[in-house]
Amino acid sequence: MGSLGRLLAGLTLLLLPVVLPSPASAQDFPSKPIRLIVPFPPGGPNDIIARLVGQRMSEITRQPVLIDNRGGQAGVLGTDAIAKAAPDGYTIGIVSASSLAINPTMEKVPYDVAKDFAPVTLVTTVPEMLVVASNVPASNMKELVALAKSQPGKFNFASAGVGGLPHLAGELLKLTANIDIVHIPYRGAAPAINDLLGQQVQMAFLDLPVLLPHIKAGTLRPIALGAPKRAPTSPDVPTTAEVGMPDLLIENWYGMLAPGGTPEPIVATLSRLANEAMNDPQVKQKLADQGLTVAGNTPAQFRDYIGSETRKWARVIKAAGLDTGK
Repeated sequence: MGSLGRLLAGLTLLLLPVVLPSPASAQDFPSKPIRLIVPFPPGGPNDIIARLVGQRMSEITRQPVLIDNRGGQAGVLGTDAIAKAAPDGYTIGIVSASSLAINPTMEKVPYDVAKDFAPVTLVTTVPEMLVVASNVPASNMKELVALAKSQPGKFNFASAGVGGLPHLAGELLKLTANIDIVHIPYRGAAPAINDLLGQQVQMAFLDLPVLLPHIKAGTLRPIALGAPKRAPTSPDVPTTAEVGMPDLLIENWYGMLAPGGTPEPIVATLSRLANEAMNDPQVKQKLADQGLTVAGNTPAQFRDYIGSETRKWARVIKAAGLDTGK
C-alpha cells in the first residue's frame, strides 16, 4: 500500500464511529446510586412503599437507592419530575393512581402519560378506608349518612389533594349516599390525618396503611373498607358492600415508572429488580402488615393496567361533574 493508500485508510478509521460502553447498558446497570422520586411528603403510603421496596433494591444491587420526596399538587409535581429526568434508569419513581389515571383526566397536567413515561411494574394495591374523627357521633355508615343528611354542607371530608383517589372516593360517597359534604384538600395523607386527629375535619377515605396506627390507638374511628372483602389487618371493619353500598369500591395502587425513552433493557432490569424486591418474604410481610397487597407485573401489563384504570375513573369524574373541560 502506497503512502496515499495508508493516508486514506487512516482517515477512514478516524471517521468510523467510536463505540464506547453505554453507562446505562443492561449488563452493568446499575453502576451508581438510583434516585427514587416519591410525589408525596414523607409518612404517607407512597413513602412507606418506596422506602421498603427501595431499601431491598439497594441490598440486591449494592447501590444506594435514594428517596426523593417531591410533594405537591396531588402528586403531579413529583410525577412531572420523573418525566423530565434523564432517561438512563438512574431516576425512577413510585406513584399512585391519581398521578397517572385521575389527574390527567380532570385537569391539564405538564406531562403526557402515554409518551413521557416508561412503565416498569405495578407494585402494590391497597383499599381505601372511610374513617371519622373521634368527635363525630357516628359509629357506622348508617349513622354517618343520617348525620350528614341532617346537616347538609356542615360536614367535610379530607383528601390527600385535589384529583387524588381519596378525593374521588369522597365524591363517590356523596353520589352513592346522596349527601352534601365539603371537600378539604391537603398536600398529602399525613397532613390530612393530622387535622383529622385535631378534629379540624370530620372524615376521610384514605389508604389503609396510614390509618392503621390511629385505628389501633382508637384516635380515629373506622366506618367501612372500600374493598370486596375485609382486610386481615382490620377484620372487624365491614366492607362498603356489607353496609349496603356495593358500588363504593375504592382501591388505590402504586406503580414504578421510569422516564419515557429509557432503553427497554434498562426498564426490563428495573422491573426484574423491583419484582424481586417486593416479593422478598420480609418485604412482602411488612407490606401486608400495612394492609398492602403486592402486585407485580411486566412493563407491558402495567401500561395496559394504567389505561384500564384511566377509563374507569373517567366515568366517575364525569358523573361527579369534576371534569374541568381541559
